[in-house]
Amino acid sequence: MDAATTLALSVRGLRKRYGRATALDGVDLDVGPGQLVGLLGPNGAGKSTLTKIACGLVRPSDGEVRVAGHAAGSAGARAATGYLAELFRFPGWATADEVLELHQRLARSPGGEGERAELLDRVGLAEARHRRVAAMSKGMQQRLGIAQALVGAPSLVLLDEPTSALDPAGRRLVRDLLVDLRSRGIAVLLNSHLLGEVEQVCDHVAIIARGRTVARGTPGELTTSGGVEIETEAGVQRFPEAARDDVPDLVARLVAEGRRIYGVRVVHGTLEEAYLEAVGEQPS
Repeated sequence: MDAATTLALSVRGLRKRYGRATALDGVDLDVGPGQLVGLLGPNGAGKSTLTKIACGLVRPSDGEVRVAGHAAGSAGARAATGYLAELFRFPGWATADEVLELHQRLARSPGGEGERAELLDRVGLAEARHRRVAAMSKGMQQRLGIAQALVGAPSLVLLDEPTSALDPAGRRLVRDLLVDLRSRGIAVLLNSHLLGEVEQVCDHVAIIARGRTVARGTPGELTTSGGVEIETEAGVQRFPEAARDDVPDLVARLVAEGRRIYGVRVVHGTLEEAYLEAVGEQPS
């Protein structure tokens, strides 16, 4: 079996041009079953364009995109995909239950009332089932948007800035939901500017800039060691070239020198630092 048929999302040599402007210039990306992949990049890097191509909303200029083995935009790919756009709007007069019922009809989901109740419960809206969209906060509407992306039990969920309107409690709920999706074998491509969120929940990260992939790997692979700090009675001693495996020897040496050890910290770089280095931007 070809590897692409086993992937939730397979992107090969993806290019998209709008006239003379190039939005994507040869991007490769894999999202395996049950993987949580964070897609990072500056504004205009091509993240939303890639997501829309995977949904079949935009046609590529070149390259291949397959969802669960089906060409992006085909009936099979659409059936396997759930999507929440960065900018979305539901009818203000519709209730949460009616919004999900409409999307069940669009997705031809046979889940019925049971599916709707389960999804609203999973996003913390069980008590708001009959509340109209116009009476919901932005955060509640955002969570309703996530629920509609899960209608029909897709094998791949594409989320474009899903926590942008949420407070800390709402963001934690979404993080827990993403972990739950992974445990159910559902793959997620998470497009987000919140690097801390990505670092906490994602298995892999892809960073794109100027339409190209500039870095990819696990959060641990993309971040670098910042050395070891050991707190003694004389203060904190820093060993910038040391790694975790060096800690026992460092502690033994300091103890042999008569030092009292109060704490040890292995310093790691952050995903934010790796991101800024990859895209060539400096914080203002």
